[in-house]
Amino acid sequence: MAKPHMPKLDPRRRKIKILATIGPASRDPDMLRRLWRAGADAFRINLSHGDHETHAAAIAAIRALERELGRPIAILCDLQGPKLRVGTFKGGEARIPHGARFTLDRNETPGDETRVFLPHPELFAVLGKGQRLLINDGKIRLRVEKASPQAIVCTAEIGGVISDKKGVNVPDAEVPIPALTDKDRRDLAFALEHGADWIGLSFVQRPDDLAEARKLMNGKGALCAKIEKPMAVTRLDEILELADGVMVARGDLGVELNPEEVPPLQKRIVLAARSLGKPVIVATQMLESMIESPQPTRAEVSDVANAVYDGADAVMLSAETAAGMWPEESVAMMDRIAVQVENDESYGARVHFHQTIPDTTTADAISHACMTIAETLPIKAVVVFTDSGSTARRVARERPKTPLMVLTPSTRTARRATLLWGAHAVTTRDIGSFEEMVAKGKRMALRHGFAEADSRLIMVAGVPFGVPGATNLLHVVRLSGDELEGHYAEAPPADRTG
Repeated sequence: MAKPHMPKLDPRRRKIKILATIGPASRDPDMLRRLWRAGADAFRINLSHGDHETHAAAIAAIRALERELGRPIAILCDLQGPKLRVGTFKGGEARIPHGARFTLDRNETPGDETRVFLPHPELFAVLGKGQRLLINDGKIRLRVEKASPQAIVCTAEIGGVISDKKGVNVPDAEVPIPALTDKDRRDLAFALEHGADWIGLSFVQRPDDLAEARKLMNGKGALCAKIEKPMAVTRLDEILELADGVMVARGDLGVELNPEEVPPLQKRIVLAARSLGKPVIVATQMLESMIESPQPTRAEVSDVANAVYDGADAVMLSAETAAGMWPEESVAMMDRIAVQVENDESYGARVHFHQTIPDTTTADAISHACMTIAETLPIKAVVVFTDSGSTARRVARERPKTPLMVLTPSTRTARRATLLWGAHAVTTRDIGSFEEMVAKGKRMALRHGFAEADSRLIMVAGVPFGVPGATNLLHVVRLSGDELEGHYAEAPPADRTG
């Protein structure tokens, strides 16, 4: 007798996640749906642009899509952070000759080819001879000759056209300004009010920068520290300890460092975050040419592939999906690159090139054992029961070759886990016994396409059930043919939570 049809809820074919930025090209509900189907796992709202009304509509559209699909979707709201800028010029711009002297001062009158107003008094106190000032994303490079409370006199190592309000980068000094501006505080309150799952904190320089954001967040949302300042790199370990995740924000990082310094630094940040079990996102200019072209360059493809080989949790698209001409194609291309890399025979060895050492805890020992068992037995999936998501992060840190199912009663935890390497999160009712754990784990693995007859699964949980931070149980189960028959005969497929 033929089995009744019960459609599987197919998981992604890859373990690395795709974070797509929403903007004018992609905030339409139909385009959001197409981006998700093309491979986007989570969406980024860039609060540097647009107004709260527009962002609220985009968030509502994402949540509507989430309900339609029956799948959790993470929203990362990215704060602008403190932007340093020069003042204005007579006629709107000026040309600084190569090798010429140029002064940034406290005089608010419009500038010319010799000087300009710098409306940031804190810079006059920290800059000294030999340090650099980079203007307009590094297109103009100034070297400080002398500095006083009223003027910073520089030599233009690289001159060029400078215009009103261009950004200023200070790579050689820690700038004594807070990571949160008044605008950021308003944007943060808005993001938390609208249920953002992740908050991106821009221009982090020191661990203290995370403290104010943490206080204002009051336990709502997870905090992602954007590493885009050389000063942050010098205190990376401290920042990682305080953050819930990190982003390798290569835009400003690439401005303030020499270009050749960024790739090894990216690998260092990814490895450091992985070692702590903190999600790490690689961002900026990944498929930049696809803003205007339906095809990326070969170099861009290699760039994305490198992030996948490094074992990053997620890769991000910025203007490609926010304002580009080919948003859906950009996501689909990133998905194809990731799938191709993860199917490479050498991928497993490359992603485990650096060994992550488990801490001396029961939870870490069990998480590490999952990887060992999956290497030894034909395991179809690791099924983790978690409330806070901590156990899921520990297992994902090991980068097991098998898929990771995260079963949680918390919608918040399920959404955050969509940026976690290899995680397929499901919001489901909590369990109260060992027998219920086994039955639910098997049922969810079947329902979501991770198992079939005779499949083996690893189940990880904590006893007593429902107590956070008590991961102490690992169990290997095998599905029988009778269980598969029972699955096909059970009640409606619309119940995705079990």
